[in-house]
Amino acid sequence: MTLWHLVILLGLSLSLLLALAWLVAMRSGQSGWIDAVWSFAVGAGAVAAALVPLSGDEGLSERQWLVAGLAAVWALRLGGYIAGRTKGAGDDPRYAYLRDSWGAAFPARLFWFLQIQAAAALLLVLTVLLAARNPAPGLGALDWLGVVVFAVALGGAAVADRQLARFRADPGNRGKVCDRGLWRLSRHPNYFFEWLGWLAYLPIAIDAGGGYPWGYLAAIGPLFMYWLLVHVSGVPPLEAHMLRSRGAAFRDYQERVNVFWPAWPGSGTKNERQAS
Repeated sequence: MTLWHLVILLGLSLSLLLALAWLVAMRSGQSGWIDAVWSFAVGAGAVAAALVPLSGDEGLSERQWLVAGLAAVWALRLGGYIAGRTKGAGDDPRYAYLRDSWGAAFPARLFWFLQIQAAAALLLVLTVLLAARNPAPGLGALDWLGVVVFAVALGGAAVADRQLARFRADPGNRGKVCDRGLWRLSRHPNYFFEWLGWLAYLPIAIDAGGGYPWGYLAAIGPLFMYWLLVHVSGVPPLEAHMLRSRGAAFRDYQERVNVFWPAWPGSGTKNERQAS
């Protein structure tokens, strides 16, 4: 199989899997399954991008196995968490807002919206491909730097999710805004650590000897993920929902805490605290 054949196959597979996510959401009425399917689809695509043999390959390298393992761990943690949260829950507030806004056109518009997400997923999968196919021999310092960054990202995201779940489980916090632990440092620490996880592939993709200039293109993944989370499908719809449901309490939270980059309360710039 050539590289281009693999890229085309990955694109078609992601498109089909997001079409399946649309069908599940329509049948179940629980749009949270979309993000679970998306996570597993990206993970499966990333593992395939790392491990599928290409024409001229002489076997799988240590780096390919390492990158595939990182992608699989990420998908299992995030997809499993979202699936557990969605099971038995109502509609995701972000998609519920789209349902109200789009009205009768919601099913058709959601289908094409998810196909755009499939294209976005392909960009992330290509980031993994670039890291896995770095031809530099053996694993070096940059590879292990990527592993350390990934571990920090994975652990931080798990802690943020656990802190939020614990806060929500307390009946005394009904109607309040979680501003404890990591949520005291960033309004969206889960998004920050999600972005950091994609940054981990950049050092793995770079050949310190300069023999693999394509590796620098792996910066596309974290750059694109930042744009997606902060300006498109992450922060804006979620903060709009929080303003509707929490009102003054969330506006006060916005004034005190950075939107994305972790910082001690009050130490961020005014623009950073208010950006959404």
